[in-house]
Amino acid sequence: MIRVENLSKHFGGFRAVDGASLEITEGSITGLIGPNGAGKTTLFNVIAGNLKPTSGTVFMDGEDITGLPPHDLFHKGLLRTFQIAHEFSSMTVRENLMMVPAGQSGETLWNAWFGRGRIAQEEAELLKKADEVLEFLTIDHLKDERAGNLSGGQKKLLELGRTMMVDARIVFLDEVGAGVNRTLLNTIGDAIVRLNKERGYTFCMIEHDMDFIGRLCDPVIVMAEGHVLAEGPAADIMKNEAVIEAYLGTGLKNKTKAEAAT
Repeated sequence: MIRVENLSKHFGGFRAVDGASLEITEGSITGLIGPNGAGKTTLFNVIAGNLKPTSGTVFMDGEDITGLPPHDLFHKGLLRTFQIAHEFSSMTVRENLMMVPAGQSGETLWNAWFGRGRIAQEEAELLKKADEVLEFLTIDHLKDERAGNLSGGQKKLLELGRTMMVDARIVFLDEVGAGVNRTLLNTIGDAIVRLNKERGYTFCMIEHDMDFIGRLCDPVIVMAEGHVLAEGPAADIMKNEAVIEAYLGTGLKNKTKAEAAT
């Protein structure tokens, strides 16, 4: 579904992504791991249109989508979530979901005056769908709660729910487990698996929780210093010497710097 060819993103002299090439197969849950500073989030930002690449190409279903803005990719079914949830805090959980679909009749002044029947019908349909999504995610008891009052894990579930309001085809999840307790993380993992198996969603996720990655993801792609270091099943990746060195080597360097500073 997604093919990235020799993608680079430079910030001045810093090469955050440096000639990365990878593929995300339709129907997969692909894990993207690597030490801090490996270029994972920058890669996501380039694929999802938040940043323009310095060089290289991104394809979706064989179509060149390099540099397309997020709203164009949204209409193609490519969405992403963020490590820090971007909810509308003063709106209810249900309202956060209902505002997601684009092109609603109530968005135009003409329809607000003369198309009230159509608007009411659309809102009834959106309300029904939002409630179905909340029930699917097992947070329907929070539908009237202000989104800003949710816990970190509940906000991650809400972000996942927003992708369900438009029937996304591929979702890029940036550290969905960050700051989430184990119980809610299991709930999020169950929802991802169900969306993948029952509704055909394709996922690619950045995550540092290797147990979570091992449970959900196949294949796992490893990045280091801006490029792809390894790819394969989670069990093989855990035993890959180059991957171990990339993680432990970074840790040893940081430890040495810390010891020198003290």
